Amino acid sequence: MTFSEILDRVGSMGPFQFLHVAILSIPILNMANHNLLQIFTAATPPHHCRPPPNASAGPWVLPMGPNGKPERCLRFVHLPNASLPNDTQRATEPCLDGWVYNSTGDTIVTEWDLVCNSNKMKEMAQSIFMAGILIGGLVLGDLSDRFGRRPILTGSYLLLAASGSGAAFSPSLHSYFVFRFLCGCGISGIVLSTIILNVEWVPTRMRALATTITGYFYTFGQFILPGLAYAIPQWRWLQLTVSIPFFVFFLSSWWTPESIRWLVLSGKSSKALKILRRVAAFNGKKEEGQRLSLEELKHNLQKEMSLAKAKYSASDLFRTPMLRRVTFCLSLAWFATGFAYYGLAMGVEEFGVNLYILQVIFGGVDIPAKFITVLSLSYVGRHTTEAASLLLAGGAILALTLVPLDMQILRTVLAVFGKGCLSSSFSCLFLYTSELYPTVIRQTGMGASNMWTRVGSMLAPLVKITGEVQPFIPNVIFGITALLGGSAALFLPETLNRPLPETIEDLEKWSLRAEEPKQEPEAEKASQMIPLQPYGPSLGSS
Repeated sequence: MTFSEILDRVGSMGPFQFLHVAILSIPILNMANHNLLQIFTAATPPHHCRPPPNASAGPWVLPMGPNGKPERCLRFVHLPNASLPNDTQRATEPCLDGWVYNSTGDTIVTEWDLVCNSNKMKEMAQSIFMAGILIGGLVLGDLSDRFGRRPILTGSYLLLAASGSGAAFSPSLHSYFVFRFLCGCGISGIVLSTIILNVEWVPTRMRALATTITGYFYTFGQFILPGLAYAIPQWRWLQLTVSIPFFVFFLSSWWTPESIRWLVLSGKSSKALKILRRVAAFNGKKEEGQRLSLEELKHNLQKEMSLAKAKYSASDLFRTPMLRRVTFCLSLAWFATGFAYYGLAMGVEEFGVNLYILQVIFGGVDIPAKFITVLSLSYVGRHTTEAASLLLAGGAILALTLVPLDMQILRTVLAVFGKGCLSSSFSCLFLYTSELYPTVIRQTGMGASNMWTRVGSMLAPLVKITGEVQPFIPNVIFGITALLGGSAALFLPETLNRPLPETIEDLEKWSLRAEEPKQEPEAEKASQMIPLQPYGPSLGSS
């Protein structure tokens, strides 16, 4: 008897599972707000130099830039006895007295003057947040193996709630950086624990559906953020609004049961038995739960846990030729996806379209993208779907460099199409990676892959700074990287209708087989459908 069969005895699709998935999914609805929050809290409104204190009360003339628009970072040198300049020949100087912002709301940019020579700090803030997600994944992943999934989930909710609220009361930019870094750590812990706890308590045949439903919570969360930002134009109140709900999630997480597999592996089988009996009673199968015994639980899960007890390290990802190819190609694909995704997602204000409407469109494209991806994965295959997603995204981003800035609609269409393709790539990669790596190193492989997408998302805001040299440079870098990632995916083996590899030797045999893949039973095919980019790219995610 496996854990899936034990789960069937206590109820695999009863009221407990519906409530369990709901409790885990609702926080994901609000997690998108934190991932993309700086689109609004760090928006840069139109601005110009503030006149000197001793300037006359009359109109203040600004120097004109090469594009025919007033300069944002320069002003004419003020001479008290001179008349107002009518030409552009007079000497200019930086904005020595600050800036005037044409905005009804406020952002971290307007509060701490993150414009002109200081505009790099705005991108740095997002990179620090992404660095928190990266470090959090490395640290909290290890702590999760030591102390359990639920304590890390509960602690991560509290960390995100506290650090997010702390960011709302930041007295300085540097303290804001610290709190945003901690927010990233909290998000990473939430994603890690939610994936495991969500998948474990539903039957194998329903894993794809459960994770896809949770993934759509993240997608719909992207619709909530523009509405909140429009209703709350003050960045501190907006930051606080998206953080407070996690105090509630912290309290509700105490109802979430611990991972049964982790409890058995940690020698806490008696506690695992109590949880199974509680689930059985909740699902109306109390008598069936009472018939489960401690000895039966240990005996039946012993074989299933044997592979998990084997010690493997990251170096095993490079042990054989096929593993080296898989690791290299997947790492490049993950990096390219996270890198290009956040390059587009965090640059919506550059397209000259209403920021709130464009963010709704950017979020809405994920709905058809994920649906098309599921169909493509099932009928076309993982290999073709992943390569096509990145190649099309790279082509769309590069095309942006050829479209004039005044053609806003065409530029927006290309950006939305590229973002949809990258969302499709994320969905495919979560499933593809879990199928390519053997069971004995699957968790290690997934962890390494997620690390690379976090590195990409951390570097993306820094690359956008190169736009100060030439505006087209960031999109050229994002586009070429996506094309390289898509090209690398072409060298990966197809996994459609293949059984999951259990050992490293199983994977090596794939490179030696010339026959067509055999059709597998529906139950085994369903077991492969895990998890379809459940929590967005942060996760990252996920």
